[in-house]
Amino acid sequence: MKKILFLLLIASNAMAQLVELPNGNPIIKDKFTADPAALVYKDKMYIYAGHDEAPVKEQRYVMNEWLVFSTSDMKTWTEHAVPLKATDFAWAKGDAWASQVVERNGKFYWYVAISHGTIHGKSIGVAVADNPLGPFKDARGSAIITNDMTKGAKISWDDIDPTVFIDDDGQAYLFWGNTACYYAKLKPNMTELDGEIKQVEVPTKFTEAPWVHKRKGIYYLSYSIDFPEKTVYATSKSIHGPWKFESLICENAGNCNTNHHAIVDFKGKSYFVYHNGALSPDAASFHRSVCVDELKYDKNGKILPIVMTSAGLK
Repeated sequence: MKKILFLLLIASNAMAQLVELPNGNPIIKDKFTADPAALVYKDKMYIYAGHDEAPVKEQRYVMNEWLVFSTSDMKTWTEHAVPLKATDFAWAKGDAWASQVVERNGKFYWYVAISHGTIHGKSIGVAVADNPLGPFKDARGSAIITNDMTKGAKISWDDIDPTVFIDDDGQAYLFWGNTACYYAKLKPNMTELDGEIKQVEVPTKFTEAPWVHKRKGIYYLSYSIDFPEKTVYATSKSIHGPWKFESLICENAGNCNTNHHAIVDFKGKSYFVYHNGALSPDAASFHRSVCVDELKYDKNGKILPIVMTSAGLK
């Protein structure tokens, strides 16, 4: 019986790895993870991240797949089998960049930034699954956003960093962009646009990585500015704006040019999920690591500045 249990444990660990994290941030230490997005579903938080795979001292992003980790207590994390790869999109040619998963009506929709195979530039695709761990499959067989659909920036990588927000009335919105911030309504099927693409009038210079959440009737739009990047936020009484600049959320990491984040509530607390270069073997920006710190508001609903810590959560 002991031998059988041992073999079952080995088989289980081939699909999921339980990781104790007594030493704080970064929360994942056995591989490089970047561009985190968080999903709370039932009694667990899921973090979806890109996988930095560049050889040491190679000055470029090498990202071929997305990873997923889950926790029920913010202390231990389970790494699950790779749920999605760039090669799962037959129309694309690679680059598993920033992404986000949202749940609607029991389905899980994964919006990803990826290089298009025939249309020059970055694009946005969407995959779907019946549970947060997959298996995920291409939901359309084509991109939902391609570079020729947007004109707000004269670059080939302005269609990246997708994030989806579902409002209280059930209307879903897709936000994305680099140097220009775009948004559009989604149809109830979550795989088609419902109307025109609009450009967000961001109150500061916008770099990338938008994230939208709502608290006590106020919409919060957080995003990265400058380069190396810092994270700031604006607020509005409407998802359509106008947006009022509020404040800096966090400074740049100092060892990482990019600053990609998620803001999520879980079991009575709010969390700021981000990446830095704390584990980078070559002090470059191509080996990033996901971290989590608590996020707090003051009595007026203002987000208090985040100080990135190595200690992590208490």
